[in-house]
Amino acid sequence: MGTSENKPPSPNYKSVGPDVKAKLKGLPLQWPNYFEVNRKQFDVPQAGTRTVTLSEKRQIEVKNLGSSSIEVVHFCKHEQLVKLTQSLPRGEILVLGGNAPKSNAWLVILKRID
Repeated sequence: MGTSENKPPSPNYKSVGPDVKAKLKGLPLQWPNYFEVNRKQFDVPQAGTRTVTLSEKRQIEVKNLGSSSIEVVHFCKHEQLVKLTQSLPRGEILVLGGNAPKSNAWLVILKRID
């Protein structure tokens, strides 16, 4: 989550790691602080698709298109919010985001590990 608050709204939230923070600072975002609400590690087989539940309201569907390309579909309350196709080389980070209540932001961050 992106926020102007210095402390997370829950003690369960953690500050994002330095690589994610560097990526977010390089984007035209207004929030000075970012907290990890939830982390899911998953794999997507070659030419396969994986659906991952992020929260009660949010899911993503990631399709491995091969050659480091993926298709990501983000759902909120089972309605499609975003669909994009993009290259995601090993070690790179992809950020999806939008506004949330109280001048905060929701962010879905994908990082390709392998």
